[in-house]
Amino acid sequence: MTVQAPSSVVMIRPNGFHPNPETAADNRFQSLPGHTPEEVAANACAEFDGAVAQLRDQGVGVHVFQDQRDDTPDAIFPNNWFSTHPGGHVAIYPMFVPSRRRERRSDVIEMLKDEYRVQVVTDYSGLEQDGMALEGTGAMVIDHIGRIAYVARSHRADPILLERFCTNFGYEPMVFDAVDEDGAPVYHTNVIMAIGTHFAMVSLDMIENTARRHEIAERLAEPGRDVIDLTHTQIAEFAGNAIELSTPTGLLTAMSARALAALDKQQIAVIERSSRIIALDIPTIESAGGSVRCMIAGLHLAKRKSNPEKAPK
Repeated sequence: MTVQAPSSVVMIRPNGFHPNPETAADNRFQSLPGHTPEEVAANACAEFDGAVAQLRDQGVGVHVFQDQRDDTPDAIFPNNWFSTHPGGHVAIYPMFVPSRRRERRSDVIEMLKDEYRVQVVTDYSGLEQDGMALEGTGAMVIDHIGRIAYVARSHRADPILLERFCTNFGYEPMVFDAVDEDGAPVYHTNVIMAIGTHFAMVSLDMIENTARRHEIAERLAEPGRDVIDLTHTQIAEFAGNAIELSTPTGLLTAMSARALAALDKQQIAVIERSSRIIALDIPTIESAGGSVRCMIAGLHLAKRKSNPEKAPK
C-alpha cells in the first residue's frame, strides 16, 4: 500500500438499485436506465459482482457488505459517508439529501475497528441538523501525499465543515468553482479529478478562475506527478472518476469501461507508466450518476496482525 493508493476497500452490494430522484436536482450525470425496475436492480447487482471479482483477481482486498434496506438507492456509493486516513483516523460525514443519510451503518465501522488499527472515529453526521453536508471523498479529492483536499464548491461541501475537517485531519483545503459546458456547478469533485501516486487526472477547463486553475495544476504536479488534462466530453464519460489502488504486483488504476474508452492513447500511456489499468463494465450503475471511484471506499489504515506477538517485558 502506498500513501495514496490503498490495498483494501469497502464496497456495498446494492438492494433495489435505481437512480435516486432526490439527488437528480444537482447531479447532471444521472440518466434513466431504460429498463424495468426489476431489470435495473438485477443488472446493477450483476455489474457489482463482476467488479468485485475483477478487483479481487487483481489482488485488491475487498470487504463486501450487502445493503439490507429498500430506501437507500445510492448505498452502492459508500465513499460519500465515510473515509479513512493514515494514522488510524476515520471520518463519518453528513449527507445532503435525507435518503443518503440512511446509508451510514455501524457494522462497517465496527469491522474497521476489528480488522484495522483505528485510533479515532470523528463523526460529523450530527451537523445535518444544522443544514451542513460534506460528502466524503465525493466532495473532496484528497492528495494524501501533498496533504491537500481539493473541493469544488457545491451544496454537498459546506465551507465551514470543510475547514473543520481539514483542521482536524491535517489537510490544506483547496477550494474552487467548477462548472460544466452549460454553466451548471459540478456536484462532486471526484467526477472531474482523480489523484494517483505518479499521475493526476483533472478537467482544468472546468475550473472557472484562471489563476486557481494554474495553481491547482502546479500543486498536483509538485510531487513529480504527470497531470492529465481531461476534456468536458471525457468527464461526461466518467473519465475523471477513477481510483488508484495497491496490489501485490504493483499499482492499479480502476475505472469504468466507458471511462477508459473516452481516454486517448497518450493519456492511457501516461497512466500506464506507473499503474496498470483495469476497466469495470458498470453501465447500469453509472445511470445513478456515479462510477467506479464512487463505488469504492479506500482503506488507508494499517491491518491488525491476526496473531500479535506479546510485547517484551
